[in-house]
Amino acid sequence: MTRPLFILTSLLLIALIVYLFVSAPPPLPEQAAANANIPVERVFALVEAENDAARALWTRDIVGAGQKAGLRFGEDWREAGEEAGPLPALFLRETAKNLERDPVRLSLFLGSDAPINSANQFEGLQKTAFAAIRSTGEPQFFQMPDTGLYTAMFPDEALAEACVTCHNEHEDSPRNDWKLHEVMGATTWAYPDSRLTAGQMIEVLAALRRSIRGAYQAYLDKAATFGKPPEVGARWPRDGYYLPSADVFMSALSESTAAASLDALLNATTPPLPAPAAAAGLPSP
Repeated sequence: MTRPLFILTSLLLIALIVYLFVSAPPPLPEQAAANANIPVERVFALVEAENDAARALWTRDIVGAGQKAGLRFGEDWREAGEEAGPLPALFLRETAKNLERDPVRLSLFLGSDAPINSANQFEGLQKTAFAAIRSTGEPQFFQMPDTGLYTAMFPDEALAEACVTCHNEHEDSPRNDWKLHEVMGATTWAYPDSRLTAGQMIEVLAALRRSIRGAYQAYLDKAATFGKPPEVGARWPRDGYYLPSADVFMSALSESTAAASLDALLNATTPPLPAPAAAAGLPSP
């Protein structure tokens, strides 16, 4: 996206948010219920695209370029004295932890049928859904019978050699033959309602962005404790031993997603696309 187009798109997105949260009159309770006509599947697709963009930015421009600049990333990055940052899957986990603390009721989980940590093992209905993902390559949407939560699972591919190497060499990994671009797991989203208003859809997106920013800020805070802290500002690791500030990182994320997010918000109330093929035995949401 060119810079002028990004600025225009961002302004339109901001104007839409301002209208929905500030200008538009607050709906009465019965009106709010009637206006909740956006299928949760559309919201899941929006946050998945946003999260994919954040992880791609982190993986390529922070981890990949950072390793070449002398920065380290590892499983134990949170340990005292460890001068490292989170691997891509751990960046997602940090984002998920931040979402848990947010009042918006969106949750995120990264699981697999062969995880390093047994706590991330899919079971029950999610295991069935993940088998369908492996078979079809398509996301799966269903409602969990025990919690009532509407759930979406999207295939999660190994996007970087660091992901493959970590899983293949880890002593607790049940597999050591992972390959680049193979589906290693699934990002799993959950939300309590089957339909949302446009305002709620924006609240969900804003909560995810806050959580991503918090994950990145946690890394900056950790980097500040290094014996030789990288310079934080406008420059990126591709330029040397530097890290972008949280504002710069989030601006780059917005630049990559603004057009798609605006399009999703503007078209959210149009009739939904045909639902992806459901996994055999999964209840419809």
